[in-house]
Amino acid sequence: MADVVPFQPRDPEPVHDTSFEVALDDYLPPLPAVPVDPEPEPGALLPVIPVALQTLGGVKRELARYTGRQVHRAKYHGVRSPRYLLLTLTWAPIGVALLLGRWLRWCFAPVPPSVHADAVQEGYRAWRSVFGLHLKVTKSRSIRSAAVGGAAAIGLLVLWFAGPRWVLIPIGVVTLSLFARLGRPKDRPILRPATITPRFRVLNADVVLRAYYAAKLGDPEKPGMQVTFGSPMRRDGDGSGVDVDLPYGKGLKDAIDARDSLASGLDVQVSQVFLHRDPTSNRRHHLWVADRDPLAVPVGRTPLLACRATDIWKPAPFGLDERGQLVAVPLMWNSVLVSALPRAGKTFSARTLGLFAALDPFVQLDVFDFKGSPDWRKFALVAESCAFGLTPTKDGLPGDIFRATLERLKGDVQDRYRRLSELADRRPDLCPEGKLTRKLARDPAFNMPVRVLILDEFQEIWDASEGVAKDIAGLLVSLVKVAPGAGLILIDATQRPSGVGSGTLGQQFTSFRDNHAIRFGLRTSSWQVSELCLGAGAYSEGLDTSQLLPQYKGVGILRGATDASPTVRTYLADGQDAEKILTAARGLREHAGTLSGYAAGVDVDTPARDIIADVLAVLGERPALHWQTIAEKLAQRFPDRWEGVTAESVSAECRGLGIPSVDVKYLGRTLMGCRREHLERFRR
Repeated sequence: MADVVPFQPRDPEPVHDTSFEVALDDYLPPLPAVPVDPEPEPGALLPVIPVALQTLGGVKRELARYTGRQVHRAKYHGVRSPRYLLLTLTWAPIGVALLLGRWLRWCFAPVPPSVHADAVQEGYRAWRSVFGLHLKVTKSRSIRSAAVGGAAAIGLLVLWFAGPRWVLIPIGVVTLSLFARLGRPKDRPILRPATITPRFRVLNADVVLRAYYAAKLGDPEKPGMQVTFGSPMRRDGDGSGVDVDLPYGKGLKDAIDARDSLASGLDVQVSQVFLHRDPTSNRRHHLWVADRDPLAVPVGRTPLLACRATDIWKPAPFGLDERGQLVAVPLMWNSVLVSALPRAGKTFSARTLGLFAALDPFVQLDVFDFKGSPDWRKFALVAESCAFGLTPTKDGLPGDIFRATLERLKGDVQDRYRRLSELADRRPDLCPEGKLTRKLARDPAFNMPVRVLILDEFQEIWDASEGVAKDIAGLLVSLVKVAPGAGLILIDATQRPSGVGSGTLGQQFTSFRDNHAIRFGLRTSSWQVSELCLGAGAYSEGLDTSQLLPQYKGVGILRGATDASPTVRTYLADGQDAEKILTAARGLREHAGTLSGYAAGVDVDTPARDIIADVLAVLGERPALHWQTIAEKLAQRFPDRWEGVTAESVSAECRGLGIPSVDVKYLGRTLMGCRREHLERFRR
């Protein structure tokens, strides 16, 4: 039976201002957005010295990278040197024999046998002429060979008796190496490379033109049908890029339709070819070809595993794009739709955003998973209200419980807009233009915290009884249209972006789907479904999630978050990672005094542990303590969550968060320990 947790209104409690008890609000103001890799202005001069070498730090990084590479090569070949020596001694005699055979043929057979045979047939005079030439050339080559051999022998004797004998060692090594190289088979090199050289195509104009003409996007023989370039070919990250001008009458859609042929003409995989619209002309687009498949390499674990407090007013780290650059999703004022085929990574992607919101202790979450899987159940540790599955329970029908939550949220949104309007007139400095601000949202006196509503497999609610589905659909459409402006963020996931309901119900589903500002589409079955996931016009912009390969898990196209629409490899947070993050999020809320709703009544087997807060507690008013003393005090004061702690374990856990281990003088002894200032700096 699925667990369903109804929303239960609570008696009003006295509001205690805890915003100054825990230092969670000291954030630096956001910096203005700066392009990560801005394009050079037309006519701009390229730097004489590469940007990476213009600073002392850049030079040091390049030297460290180069030195590290050479050290690795030295270690690699040093370990294999006995094998190299054995192979050299094996192939060197064969090389000597081959060289001797070549010399004998060169010295004693300067005239081919076929010439001798022809001369014999022509008569004695012709044969004598050829034979005389043969003797003359053989004599000349023998004299030269004797001179070279004698000079080499004299030189070796001089070095042996009169010169430094150590010179003979490098001469012998070089000579043996040359003989071994001559004697070994061509397909069996003695030295193996210490690093893997990636295979990638260096683009040039001829390769690109060949690909476009092979894809029938132009014709070099017909006037006006030539493909031209709008920019020089250049390296761009781990790939090459160029602006391509198609013939008149051709556009980006034609290039997208011919993407398979373009990849074949460029001799790369389809997943390495990216086409982006150019705002100046429909027949011009930007072609970027990755050196290797950028989507085949996962980006690893989420940085949220550091379990530090986040800020919902800042973009959430989501993954890396095809160029290896960080992709962050701005959640404030937006609603996010995640859709894909089953088992493509849809729930994990949506959960990554939910975990970011959970780590902000001033955000209230409402979580509803209508498929009832274990993926979202640990959110009960922090959720204001939550429900899992659609199976009726003793607490009532899940649809009724969900509808009650939506009605509460809608009433709260309407009340917020009214109060924000009043604040804009009375306190324009506090509420400029009637907008919710970070200060207002984090001040418990105003009771307007940022809320996040998370729905997984929300299409299931449309399959409920018609009366319940109609009421819920109307509430969802209303919220997705107006609630983000009041500080209510929607994160919704579905595997069926179309074909749900009919008539008014179907129209409401379409309206709810289409009013999401940010779309993230993982692999779909066709470009038509991809268009429904990413929104109208996505396919004409070159965005097609059906082109993503089945083996790509957690890879999708993000549209609406920025002007670009990157292909994102999302960070991974599995069930154990999610539980760890949510446990830390619960601890942050307990310390901030913001734990409420259903989560406030959840019994946790292991008390939430916040190492920074606990170490600060045992420090008291002291500026610093030894790690050994900290471990002892933690075990005494918090035995339920620090039983068996050692100085090494608590030191390692703090250092893992970036808190340094320094010399501390305490009770006349100087040992390694921790300082209060470092802990407080981390907390800020």
